[in-house]
Parts: sequence; C-alpha cells; structure tokens
Amino acid sequence: MWVIVAPRAVKIEGVSKLSTWRKAGLVARVAGQQVQGSRTFNALMAGARTTFRSFARAMHQLWLEVTGVIFLIMALSFAGASFKEYGKYHAGQTGRGTLGLVIFLTIVFAWFGLSSFWKVRRKSQRP
Repeated sequence: MWVIVAPRAVKIEGVSKLSTWRKAGLVARVAGQQVQGSRTFNALMAGARTTFRSFARAMHQLWLEVTGVIFLIMALSFAGASFKEYGKYHAGQTGRGTLGLVIFLTIVFAWFGLSSFWKVRRKSQRP
C-alpha cells in the first residue's frame, strides 16, 4: 500500500486577509458601478443637482439683499452724521475735510447698497 502523504503536515496559508474597511470599499465600488447605470439613480442625481442649483441661486440672492440692506443702513447713518457735520461746519466747529469725508462715505455706501439690489434684479431676470 502506497500512501501519498508528506512526512510533515504542510500548513495551507489562507487567502490574504482584507481589512473590514477595504472590504466595505470594494462592496461600495461594485454597488456604485451597478447603480450608475440605473435610470432611477440618474433621475435622482439630476433632481439633486437641480435642487442644489436652485437653492444656491436663492441663497446668493438672499446674500446680495442682506448685504444691500446693511450697506443702505450704514449709508443712512452716514447721512445723519453728514447733517450733523454740516451744522458744525456752519457753526465753525469743524473743517471741510470732515464734512467731505462723511458725505463721501454716504455716497459710497449708498452706491454699494443700491448696486447690490441691482445685481439681484439682473440675476433674477436671467433665464
């Protein structure tokens, strides 16, 4: 009787062990490849992109309006200060430089506020 067995037992090495995260990554990649061809997935992604674009546009419009209001409020406060400085200028208590600076700041901040609202109007009229 002949026996085909090695005199020493040979240890069979197992398949290389993969970490749980690597396995999860492989499963996710295969699942992603399967899903990307799906019409449902493509429709959901198109809807998500459209929703995000619409939300981003609305948030940008809101940002422009809020900054416009803040600039206009600052312009109004500078306008009040310019009336006060004008009174001081006529009384001889201050010079032309201070009055000119306050009037300049009033005009600049009013321009920033109004131009912000004009941008909102231009962007809302685009298709």
